[in-house]
Amino acid sequence: MPHAGGVDSDSASARFTIGMTAILLGTRVSPAINNRNLTEGYLTQPMLMGRAGFPRYHLGLQGTLNLEGLTLRRGELDPGIYGEGYVDRRHPHTYMHELVATWTRRVASHALISATAGKGFAAFGTDDPMSRPLVNYPVHHHLAQILERAIVIGAATAGPLVLEVSRFNGDEPDSPSDLPNASRLFDSWSARATVRFWPGSEVQTSFARVLSPEVSSGGGLTQKKWSTSGRYESARLYGLAEFAKTDESESGRNAFSFSSMLAEGRVFIEKAALAIRAERTERPEEERLADQFRTPRPASDLSLLGRTRWTTVTVNASRSLELPRSLRFAPFVQVSRAHAAAVDRAAVFEPRSFYGSDVMWSVSAGVRLGLGMVHGRMGRYGAALQQGQMTMDGMEMDH
Repeated sequence: MPHAGGVDSDSASARFTIGMTAILLGTRVSPAINNRNLTEGYLTQPMLMGRAGFPRYHLGLQGTLNLEGLTLRRGELDPGIYGEGYVDRRHPHTYMHELVATWTRRVASHALISATAGKGFAAFGTDDPMSRPLVNYPVHHHLAQILERAIVIGAATAGPLVLEVSRFNGDEPDSPSDLPNASRLFDSWSARATVRFWPGSEVQTSFARVLSPEVSSGGGLTQKKWSTSGRYESARLYGLAEFAKTDESESGRNAFSFSSMLAEGRVFIEKAALAIRAERTERPEEERLADQFRTPRPASDLSLLGRTRWTTVTVNASRSLELPRSLRFAPFVQVSRAHAAAVDRAAVFEPRSFYGSDVMWSVSAGVRLGLGMVHGRMGRYGAALQQGQMTMDGMEMDH
């Protein structure tokens, strides 16, 4: 029996869905670096996805293979973004983006419990931007999500309240083929509480303590992370507002602090959609390599050249087309304006001198492609999924 546009095999014991997505993208940034404009093209976010459900055992499996290591080795132009040794370019994610098993059980009419283990998203912050309306990632990606970790998560619901606790490895990936360090397994933890007042809505707050994320061998700065957000989604409307903060400390004393505020939304009109995002995020400025889009990894020392505040507004217009055999085709145009300003008076890094301007424009055009199942939200498992997203075999329902 077909399931949500996917390839499905349904029986009393198991069912399976698969799908794939990718984005053909062209981007021009002015100026991108050293008063130079850059125009580039990519195959970005190429992913193969699959799920399996075993109702008899209340068990669900899901996996996401991300092929950006093959298509985005130089990174994707995105002014202001940073992380994992890339700056002003989004880094490619690991090939094994997600591979988890979730056991879910109903214990009362309005109560569920679940346990999840594998590699995926820690119980912290908001959804992976890959599953959100705008094509480019927000600057605060590494402040607001913790992903691609070895995880164990326990979750429980009681009426509108959802509680999650997770343990995971603190080290961030060093390359697309990197796996979590065995010596770092479960050295970090997070907790998230969510309240859902009415269908489609939620308010969450979460905290995480992440040991030495940027030095995989350990010994780097410890991050204490906070996130609070409100979210609403229906068939025609989507909205998200969030605040995120990360404090980096050494020997119990705060060394650096970075905060972010973001709001985004989308409205559907027939098959067309208009999305907008406004963001204000502080990021660290580190020494750069000969390739000025890269920074040393691990950092040569624990000092920074300063902090930069990025204020960005992005607008995206798209139209969705349904093609035969579950194919999806959505052309889009996206425009972004980013303003960069030094936060600290004594900062060595001065945005206007480095880029050639303190305002950068980015124009992108392309098409989203899809076949089969839709992943839906990325970052929650089992009992933490909204009602209607999950069946009792532990599988998420597609949007």
